[in-house]
Amino acid sequence: MLMNYDYGLWSIVIINVLWVLFFVISFIRPKKKYEWRSMGVVSAFFVALFTEMYGFPLTIYLLTSIFGIKIPVLNPFGHESGHLLASFGVGVEKALLICQIGSFIFGLGLVIMAIGWWQIHRGQGELVTDGIYRYVRHPQYLGIFMLTIGMMIQWPTLSTFIMLPILLYSYYKLAKREEAVVLEEFGEEYEDYMRKTPAFFPVRFNKADRIIEEV
Repeated sequence: MLMNYDYGLWSIVIINVLWVLFFVISFIRPKKKYEWRSMGVVSAFFVALFTEMYGFPLTIYLLTSIFGIKIPVLNPFGHESGHLLASFGVGVEKALLICQIGSFIFGLGLVIMAIGWWQIHRGQGELVTDGIYRYVRHPQYLGIFMLTIGMMIQWPTLSTFIMLPILLYSYYKLAKREEAVVLEEFGEEYEDYMRKTPAFFPVRFNKADRIIEEV
């Protein structure tokens, strides 16, 4: 039986990487060297992701050839079986549904990044605490988290699974570094904003935060 090999589509890899990074860089606008370092992690994540999605299925190759794991599908190197859950018996239809969930999270992340960028641009250097910034202090970084997590759901791979926590930590550290600068500029006003508003996710982790917000 002749099996399909639905990879080696390097032009599609390049196009997908470029269009995702175009939007991310447009909304984040990195300027300083340490901001570009974090953007480099994002770039590496999407290069690894789209390489495995359309270029070379490294995860499936490692599982089948190196680790000797038997994948219960007839053609593990066909694109319809490239999703790991499809390869391990969930079925192509359910895997496609999971892909749609990942795509929705990805798209929502782009929208959040765009809204955050628009509010900062409109603020003209003033402290922005309304709109989406009323709920999270770093909506654009929340958007990056959603982009990467959404794509992990859409197309999980070993390489991106390893890179994701590195990416999350990188932007956590970047946010802390940026907040130190903003505190110097806005002082007590930003301290009060920090007490009322979570950093990345619009949820309250303790009772004290909820009381402060209600007051």
